[in-house]
Order: sequence, then C-alpha cells, then structure tokens
Amino acid sequence: MPNLSDIADVAEALGGKSVLVVEKRCVAVRNRHSSCRKCIEACVADAISVGDNSVKIDAEACVSCGACTVVCPTEALVPVEPADVELASAAAEATRALGGNLSVFACARMAARREGDPDKYVSVPCLARMEESLLLQLASHGVGDVVLVDGTCSTCKFGGTSEGVTATVESANSLLAAQGSNVRVRRASEFPPEAIETSGRKSFAAARRGFFSQAGGMAKDAVKVATEKALDETLGKQNEKKELNLRELLRPDKDGGLPQFEPSRRMNTLDAMDAIGQSVVPEIETRLFGSVSIDESKCRACGMCTVFCPTGALKKSEEKPASGEGSYLEFQLMECVQCNLCADTCLQKCITVSDMIATSELFDFEPRLIHLPDPPARGSLLSRLKSTGR
Repeated sequence: MPNLSDIADVAEALGGKSVLVVEKRCVAVRNRHSSCRKCIEACVADAISVGDNSVKIDAEACVSCGACTVVCPTEALVPVEPADVELASAAAEATRALGGNLSVFACARMAARREGDPDKYVSVPCLARMEESLLLQLASHGVGDVVLVDGTCSTCKFGGTSEGVTATVESANSLLAAQGSNVRVRRASEFPPEAIETSGRKSFAAARRGFFSQAGGMAKDAVKVATEKALDETLGKQNEKKELNLRELLRPDKDGGLPQFEPSRRMNTLDAMDAIGQSVVPEIETRLFGSVSIDESKCRACGMCTVFCPTGALKKSEEKPASGEGSYLEFQLMECVQCNLCADTCLQKCITVSDMIATSELFDFEPRLIHLPDPPARGSLLSRLKSTGR
C-alpha cells in the first residue's frame, strides 16, 4: 500500500486538475477568428475562458463533470479523472461481472446511495463525462444494453449538465441505428436489478475502504503524472513556466502549415461503427463528423482553409483537373471533426460545414475532390493604382 508521502507527491503533481488543456489543438488558439466556444457553453461552473489565442481552466472552479471534454471537437481538453483508458478498463470489468450483456454507469451522487453493487457498475463524477466512442465500443463488443443511472439530476447543484447527457445518449443511439444495431443507450433513475447490491456488505465495505482505496488508485494511476509531463514537454513548457508566443506554441512547418493530429475518439467511434456492421441509411445527422462544401463562384483559392484545418481533413491535392483549369482540394469526411475553423477563417465566406453526412463517404478511404477556380490574376502596381484613382 502506498505511504502518505507517495500519495501527497502524486496529488501535488496533478495539481488538482481533472482536465488537461492541450492548447495547440484548440481551434480558438490556432486562429482568433474561431467561433467555437462549445466548452464554455457546456461548462456549468463558468470555469473556462477562451480568448487572445488561449484557453484556460480555473481548477478551483472546475467541478470535474467532464462535459467540456465531450463537446470539444479537437480533443484539446483531455479528461484525467478518469482518463479514457481507465474508464474503458473499468467498464470492461463491470460488464464482465454482469455477464457481458449489460453495462451500467452511475454518477457519484447515485453511487453514494450505496444501492448498487460496486463490482457491477462504473462510477463517474458526472454522467456528462460519458461520450460516444466508449458507448459504441461496448455495443461493438456484444453488449446489448447500456444504462446510465442519474436519478438525482433534478436536485443536483450542477444538474445543468443533464442536457448534455441527453445529447450524448441521442447521438450514440443515432449512430447505432445508422449501423443497423438494436442496442440502445438509456438513462434510468435507479440501478437495474442485475446491478443492485442485495446483501449490503459490499457497499458497506466499499464505503469503509474510502481513503485507502482512493490512495491505492492514485498510486496505481501515477501514469497520469507522466501523461501531464509529456503534454507539458510537447507544448514546450519550461520549468520556469515561460510563456510561449503563438508561433512557438504552434510551430508552423517550413511551408507555414500548422500541426495536425488524429482525434482518437473519432477514430475509435468509426472503428466501433465498422465493427457493428454496414450502414443501413444513406445519411445521418451527427455532431462528431462534418461535411464541407465550397462555393466555387466565391472562392479565390487562397488555401487558408487547408492551413488552419487541425486534422488535415482539407488538403491541397496533387491531382490536376483534366481541363487544366483550377485545382483540387482533397476532403476526407472521416477526419472532419466539425470544428468549423475552415469556415471561420475563409475570407470569402464560401465554405459551409454541415452536420448531415453521407455514410458511404464516412467509410470511404478515398478523399472527395473539391474543384477550386484559378486564383484571380494580380494586376501590375500601375494598373492597380489607376483603378483606385491614385
């Protein structure tokens, strides 16, 4: 068992954080014209501030609900308690204890009632922490029923997260239905009979363990500390907490492009959908992926959309039009996270991002080509002066 010194060291290193901020992934950091404020809209504690190419979380105000980590399209907000891998592992254990066909999750307030068997459900600080990729992965592994127990939202001080929980449930069920699955995620006000503790011994023992079980978990999960340090190093932070300028933070490549990354939750969702089966509908409305269209009559082929796209969903294509006129962009729907940064940075306002996507395109490894016109010719300095009357 860890000693108190070990526990104090881990707690100090975590600094009380339940969410880590990877600033270079945030679209509001990448470009100040970004309209995305989804994290702020989801936060019930007013703990998040976005502006001046930065995003900050007030750790003291944060209530650890995890809602911001679910709605962030670029995974710039990373949950720590619990981390995704821990939550998935706990879900697997609890599901096995229930026989493999039922998964149960409960908020901390419901867990505190000691009505459920602690071996047969997963407790999270708030069900706002639940997100689609885990729910779909459970279904892809044969789980037939997923229950989220949160009967105390109406009396909870932070019950404002309930709307977000509903949105996640609806989103997950929509994706499941699109793949022809009969599995549905549902909310409940009480534990299902299979997960109820009848003897009372386990619940009492779990409560009695209290501090020591938490302490053991903190020591075992010290990998969180290493994760945070790795993120700090990735972001270029120094021991003296030197403030980096925007260029140092984003580190553009030699062509001026900004760093890109693969959002793991989106990819896990896509893998789970593929494992469940082929799509049974031609299109689906979703908050996870987006479809981009460009009005060619307005576009000036400046390429700004490809520079700021955080995932590389939009790229300049090497393929040339047979007519020899214009150029192509390559759009990969599975990589679009619907952050809308391409539309926000477009000077001509000719880009539209839709939440209605074609399922065939979602699973197509070949990108869709978007034709762009040739950039307008730049006149000579003399002709431009004449046109302005100077």
